[in-house]
Amino acid sequence: MPKLPVVSSRQVISLLQKIGFEYAPKRGKGSHSAFVKRDQDTTRLVIVPDKKEIPKGTLLAIVEQAGLTKEEFIRLLKD
Repeated sequence: MPKLPVVSSRQVISLLQKIGFEYAPKRGKGSHSAFVKRDQDTTRLVIVPDKKEIPKGTLLAIVEQAGLTKEEFIRLLKD
Protein backbone atom coordinates (compact mmCIF):
# COMPACT_ATOMS: atom_id res chain seq x y z
CA MET A 1 0.00 0.00 0.00
CA PRO A 2 1.27 3.47 -0.80
CA LYS A 3 2.03 5.88 2.02
CA LEU A 4 -0.12 8.94 2.49
CA PRO A 5 1.74 12.12 1.51
CA VAL A 6 2.20 15.11 3.79
CA VAL A 7 -0.60 17.55 2.91
CA SER A 8 -2.01 20.82 4.20
CA SER A 9 -5.60 21.53 5.12
CA ARG A 10 -5.92 23.68 1.98
CA GLN A 11 -5.00 20.71 -0.21
CA VAL A 12 -7.50 18.47 1.57
CA ILE A 13 -10.27 21.07 1.32
CA SER A 14 -9.59 21.57 -2.39
CA LEU A 15 -9.76 17.81 -2.97
CA LEU A 16 -12.99 17.45 -0.98
CA GLN A 17 -14.63 20.24 -2.96
CA LYS A 18 -13.45 18.64 -6.21
CA ILE A 19 -15.32 15.42 -5.34
CA GLY A 20 -18.55 17.15 -4.34
CA PHE A 21 -18.23 18.14 -0.68
CA GLU A 22 -19.63 21.53 0.31
CA TYR A 23 -18.58 23.81 3.15
CA ALA A 24 -20.94 23.58 6.14
CA PRO A 25 -20.42 26.94 7.90
CA LYS A 26 -22.47 26.19 11.02
CA ARG A 27 -20.69 22.89 11.71
CA GLY A 28 -17.01 23.80 12.10
CA LYS A 29 -15.80 25.45 15.29
CA GLY A 30 -12.62 27.41 15.87
CA SER A 31 -9.72 26.06 13.85
CA HIS A 32 -11.75 23.31 12.16
CA SER A 33 -13.88 23.39 9.00
CA ALA A 34 -16.74 21.03 8.23
CA PHE A 35 -17.65 19.72 4.80
CA VAL A 36 -20.73 17.72 3.89
CA LYS A 37 -21.70 15.59 0.90
CA ARG A 38 -25.24 14.37 0.45
CA ASP A 39 -26.04 11.44 -1.83
CA GLN A 40 -29.38 9.72 -2.33
CA ASP A 41 -28.96 7.41 0.65
CA THR A 42 -26.17 8.90 2.74
CA THR A 43 -24.74 12.08 4.14
CA ARG A 44 -21.01 12.26 4.78
CA LEU A 45 -19.52 14.79 7.18
CA VAL A 46 -15.78 15.46 7.21
CA ILE A 47 -14.06 17.74 9.72
CA VAL A 48 -10.74 19.24 8.57
CA PRO A 49 -8.35 20.91 11.05
CA ASP A 50 -6.68 24.13 9.90
CA LYS A 51 -3.02 23.05 9.86
CA LYS A 52 -0.05 23.45 7.55
CA GLU A 53 0.63 19.72 7.85
CA ILE A 54 -2.16 17.34 8.78
CA PRO A 55 -0.89 14.43 10.95
CA LYS A 56 -0.97 11.00 9.26
CA GLY A 57 -3.58 9.54 11.62
CA THR A 58 -5.87 12.53 11.18
CA LEU A 59 -5.44 12.39 7.40
CA LEU A 60 -6.30 8.69 7.36
CA ALA A 61 -9.48 9.42 9.35
CA ILE A 62 -10.43 12.19 6.88
CA VAL A 63 -9.86 9.84 3.93
CA GLU A 64 -12.08 7.19 5.53
CA GLN A 65 -14.80 9.71 6.48
CA ALA A 66 -14.86 10.90 2.87
CA GLY A 67 -15.44 7.33 1.71
CA LEU A 68 -12.15 7.09 -0.18
CA THR A 69 -9.32 4.58 -0.19
CA LYS A 70 -5.71 5.69 0.24
CA GLU A 71 -5.08 4.95 -3.42
CA GLU A 72 -8.07 7.04 -4.56
CA PHE A 73 -7.01 9.92 -2.33
CA ILE A 74 -3.45 9.91 -3.68
CA ARG A 75 -4.69 9.70 -7.29
CA LEU A 76 -7.07 12.63 -6.75
CA LEU A 77 -4.26 14.71 -5.22
CA LYS A 78 -2.19 14.21 -8.37
CA ASP A 79 -5.04 15.20 -10.74
